[in-house]
Amino acid sequence: MLYAVIMAGGSGTRLWPFSRQNRPKQALKLLGDRTTFQHTVDRLAPLIPPERILVIANPQITELLRPQAPALPPENFIIEPSGRDSSPAVGLAAVHVMRRDPDAVMATLAADHYIADTEHFRDSLAAAAQVAGQGAIVTLGIQPTWADPRFGYIELGEAQEIVDGFRVYAAAAFVEKPAPERAARLLEDGRHVWNSGMFIWQATRLLREFAIQMPESHRALSRIGESLGTTEADRVLAEEWPNVRRISIDYGIMERAQNVSVIPVSMGWVDIGSWQAVADALPGDAAGNSAVGELLALDARGCYVRSDERLVALIGVDDLIVVDTPDALLICPRSRAQDVKAVVARLAETGRDRYL
Repeated sequence: MLYAVIMAGGSGTRLWPFSRQNRPKQALKLLGDRTTFQHTVDRLAPLIPPERILVIANPQITELLRPQAPALPPENFIIEPSGRDSSPAVGLAAVHVMRRDPDAVMATLAADHYIADTEHFRDSLAAAAQVAGQGAIVTLGIQPTWADPRFGYIELGEAQEIVDGFRVYAAAAFVEKPAPERAARLLEDGRHVWNSGMFIWQATRLLREFAIQMPESHRALSRIGESLGTTEADRVLAEEWPNVRRISIDYGIMERAQNVSVIPVSMGWVDIGSWQAVADALPGDAAGNSAVGELLALDARGCYVRSDERLVALIGVDDLIVVDTPDALLICPRSRAQDVKAVVARLAETGRDRYL
């Protein structure tokens, strides 16, 4: 059976000042009247029933997300004691899935992605699950629309098969986030896709990769898995969690894993990791301006505005991001959206914690 694991950790510092420590991005309504987490659950529901949708996050985020998805059983929210990057979270989810179904295929998905064509997403996920059921690790690779240096890339290798209309390729290489010049070359060669971070695998296969590549982490995860359902579970988790290596799943597992397949997809995918990404996901007016809230634009082009309480008027400016909240205002060029996290870092350094 296919399980979905929604990775719901992370603080969303690039989406300050709307996203804060006590209200992270996945719990916010960034696009329309549903949160990014709710959108993620919604697009899974027609394919995977609620009892097979798991969510992993820290205790604070879990308390925010539980009321947003009342159809999910409370026990499907897996608590990670602390954020230790994606490898520990995925490994913890795998031992929970293994306990439920040793033969399960699990899809690990982010809580903060936007996907316009949800039917295409579900169809591609179902095809990927078939390939993963044969023992491969599968990732959905996004057909690039421009030479974006913000994402990692995957080089397509040999064509392997066609499953339900989806072409499956061997993954020849994982490419770290490239410089803009190299990103342009990768786009031109037509053999590279964006790394979406969506992985589909048998839980047993994933844990075997932990055993091969990070044996100490595997031993800790095995102990955690053995304790599930017992009175010792919380104690063992607290003891062993620090022994699971803090590293991303890309670096920890994917870059050295064997038998990795890629299914290229084009489904209107956006990684909602910055205000630039939010702006990209929203429809704009004739001048390319988009807004959540009330905007009056005079001779302004390519601007994004978020203001829940006040009218924002723009005159004669181009390509700005404006985010207005009751206690903080952000204004920056769209090209500097990735640098918003530096503002958060400076606030922390200078002790202005009330704005974090």
